Amino acid sequence: MYHQIAGRKLGRTTDHREAMLKNLVTSLILHDKIETTEAKAKELRKLAERMITLGKKGDLAAVRRAGKTVKTKEALGKLMKELAPRFDGRNGGYTRIIRNRNRKGDGAPMVIIEWVEPISQKDTEK
Repeated sequence: MYHQIAGRKLGRTTDHREAMLKNLVTSLILHDKIETTEAKAKELRKLAERMITLGKKGDLAAVRRAGKTVKTKEALGKLMKELAPRFDGRNGGYTRIIRNRNRKGDGAPMVIIEWVEPISQKDTEK
């Protein structure tokens, strides 16, 4: 039976799955939206929302915890300085999953996962 087991295996070993999700969350932070399969996006959503919550806390312990997941210093800086303040007034639901197409090779459902609140014009002028 498969009771009380959270998360998807995604056809990978534990180490491979964790590394892949860390890379995906780093890419999402750096690029603001990425295209991936539906199953990966649903798993990525949990991790990405946890990173925003840590960024909103902003203390040293939160930075170090986020640093274990986010792969680059550039992405960690963007998380703490740009993304977390953008979601100050929101209590969750930081990502959006949009169904896109089926992948040509195997028919896997592809989606676009992005942050809910886009960067405002004021932020891009700086």
